[in-house]
Amino acid sequence: MSIEELEKKHCVPCEGGVDPLDEDAAKQIAKAIDPEWSIADDFKSISKEFKFDGYNKTISFVNAVAWIAESEDHHPDLTVKYGSCTVLYTTHAIGGLSENDFICAKKIDNILA
Repeated sequence: MSIEELEKKHCVPCEGGVDPLDEDAAKQIAKAIDPEWSIADDFKSISKEFKFDGYNKTISFVNAVAWIAESEDHHPDLTVKYGSCTVLYTTHAIGGLSENDFICAKKIDNILA
């Protein structure tokens, strides 16, 4: 999947009943997001730490991520610290990665581009 294709997509509701992405599919779609996103060893999540100068910039980023999460109806786990925020995506309904995780990761990459 190309970068252009991924950034134009929107999340589709996932209530289970589909298989999570396998290792090969996750590695392939990961090529369309920033290489600093890490795929977990078990291929069930992706994460990235974002660093900022100060708390206000960190919270502004968190608010932007929250806006993306609400607009896509796909919500990450966030670990917020002074000067950094780690974003972790997984699709809980299927116990692993879905295309939705990568769509949202790309949208986050775009707000910082």
